[in-house]
Amino acid sequence: MDRVRPVTAKALGIARRLPLFLDAVRFQETIFALPFAYSGMLLAADGMPTLHAFAWISAAMVGARTLGMAANRIIDRHIDSDNPRTAMRHLPSGLLKAADLYALSAVAAALLLIAAWQLNPLALALAPVAAAYLIAYPFAKRFTWAASFFLGWALAIAPSAAWIGVRGSLAWEPALLSCAVAAWAASFDILYHAQDRDFYVERGLHSVAQRFGIPAAFRISAALDALAVICLLALGLSLSLPLAYFIGCAAAAALLAYRRRIISPSDLSQMGMAFMRINAYVSTAIFVAVLVSTLMP
Repeated sequence: MDRVRPVTAKALGIARRLPLFLDAVRFQETIFALPFAYSGMLLAADGMPTLHAFAWISAAMVGARTLGMAANRIIDRHIDSDNPRTAMRHLPSGLLKAADLYALSAVAAALLLIAAWQLNPLALALAPVAAAYLIAYPFAKRFTWAASFFLGWALAIAPSAAWIGVRGSLAWEPALLSCAVAAWAASFDILYHAQDRDFYVERGLHSVAQRFGIPAAFRISAALDALAVICLLALGLSLSLPLAYFIGCAAAAALLAYRRRIISPSDLSQMGMAFMRINAYVSTAIFVAVLVSTLMP
């Protein structure tokens, strides 16, 4: 019994802190990239994939995103502690230690590699490359105003990776979907970091808003939204997808336009709504459109 108690206590301690780990890596934001991953998966399978592929693609996506977010929190913890907007995050506030997120990163990386191994040789060969990129991209804000584009391509890995998970090869069709995701993700990241422009100027960090100003950042973001919609339309035309897909694209475009109505260069107060809800609705709209299109007879 004496040997069991410490193990049980440790397990209970981890269980109690699980919500902290999930909140630290914003697990709920998995809904941003996961629907696009599933869209790539459905297109690659031309319908429903095998249960094996679905399960391991899901595991790989969760592992990859958790790795990226945990690395981001570790790398940026000192910046976060100085920024009033982020000072209450888990590492700066002391709710978690860096060692906790290092451990979480190791678990997430292992999950990613095991899932890729279960899928196919190309997925396994590219998994370390994806992992390295996810760990490296948070450094971009220290060197270049294009940091949001690095974030965009981090999320853009998802649909092409899922396609590879199903087919074991890459094609230009998922690359179009990845380009749409990259533009969409960079667009909302540019807007999101407009909140921190003054802090970035003070600390010598880099962003589109810091380099060009907030009004210009909004214009660049709008251009990226348009590019994302164009890529989505091009994907549907190239694959001759049915009308249901284009209705989903129209819904996504309308949501992106609505985002422009609730935030502006002079009013960023609704950024939380624009960031969480609308982005989730956009990715879900495209996933539903792809799902309906691929399952239609």
